[in-house]
Order: sequence, then structure tokens, then C-alpha cells
Amino acid sequence: VQLVESGGGLVQSGGSLRLSCAASGKIFSIYDMGWYRQAPGKQRELVAAVTNGGSTNYADSVKGRFTISRDNAKNTVYLQMNSLKPEDTAVYYCNADLVWGDYVRNVYWGQGTQVTVSS
Repeated sequence: VQLVESGGGLVQSGGSLRLSCAASGKIFSIYDMGWYRQAPGKQRELVAAVTNGGSTNYADSVKGRFTISRDNAKNTVYLQMNSLKPEDTAVYYCNADLVWGDYVRNVYWGQGTQVTVSS
């Protein structure tokens, strides 16, 4: 199983970015998918998560600015980030709680993608 992220980069304050994370491999089903971030010197924190039924939750710091969504047919989760602030600068990681192979359930992480917001 692999989770591959894309869409990070450098953007000015107030700008937008869209992150994508595609899961591949012999996957039978995916439960929750989420985005986390880790800034230098800080702990990794939850940004947003979405269940396989479409229910979402967000960190207070991103509510109203970020939107998480998923395409179950493509095993892909997205994070639309608008009105970005310098404090959003971090490495963003996706994760997925999924069942694969011989019906093994595990949580997998992507490799991370850098998001840098300049002031």
C-alpha cells in the first residue's frame, strides 16, 4: 500500500493550494482519511478528516478556510486550502485507515508535502 501526496508548494499569504493524496495497492476498503501537518519544532497535528460516509471534522484553526473531500472510486483524498496564512506553513501528511491484502487493517501515512506561505 502506498499513499502519494501532491500539490504542495510556495504561495503568498491569502492564496490557495489544493493537496491530493492517492492510495494504491490491493486495497479492499478505506475508512477514515485525513490530513495532518507538522511545523518545525512542533508536534504533528490533525488538520482535517473525513469518514467513508463523508462526515468531516476540522481543526479550529482551519475551519472556514480549508475543505477536505474524497473520491472513493479513486481512493483519493483532497484538501482545498484557501486564505492561507504564514502559520499554515508546515509539512502536510495524509493518512488512511484501510483494509488491504489478506484483510489486514492498518493506518498508512504518505511521505509528506511541504506547504510554505510567505507573508
